[in-house]
Amino acid sequence: MARLIRTLLALIVAFLACNALAQDKPMVPEFDQGDKFTLTVSPYSYHFSTDKTYTHVYLVGLEREHPDNSLDGIAFFNNSFDQPTVYVFPFGQAYHGIWGVPKLSFKWTAGLLYGYLGEYKKRVPLNYNGFSPAVNIALAYQFTPTWAGQVMLGGSFLMFMINMRIP
Repeated sequence: MARLIRTLLALIVAFLACNALAQDKPMVPEFDQGDKFTLTVSPYSYHFSTDKTYTHVYLVGLEREHPDNSLDGIAFFNNSFDQPTVYVFPFGQAYHGIWGVPKLSFKWTAGLLYGYLGEYKKRVPLNYNGFSPAVNIALAYQFTPTWAGQVMLGGSFLMFMINMRIP
């Protein structure tokens, strides 16, 4: 448990450092009036492979969309090998109304994963001591102003998500 807490603190520091480096001047994350927060839950993931070592993946995350549609956030999940994993993404963008469908959005995020360890460390590229870069893409459909569905495409899976806008 102490290792998980140290890891989470290190990821929070890394998130703040990346955010500061991306700005003209260092800053502490601010919450603007126009920021939109979304709670994300994934009840199901489909793996393209029939590898028997894969387990069910559960995810809970928090995403912030800025007025300019840029994204950042954090997600906690058990990976395909039942290891606790965290994904911190200080970079991302949402594109709303794609293909002429007002409620359809394309999203991408980029950040840092931690959690693929031991015999599974080679299952993600550029893994160093459990840390590896990650990029995710997704399609989201806004059913109501509060609820949306999202499908994320990973290297070996599709993750189905339910998004709830936090007022």
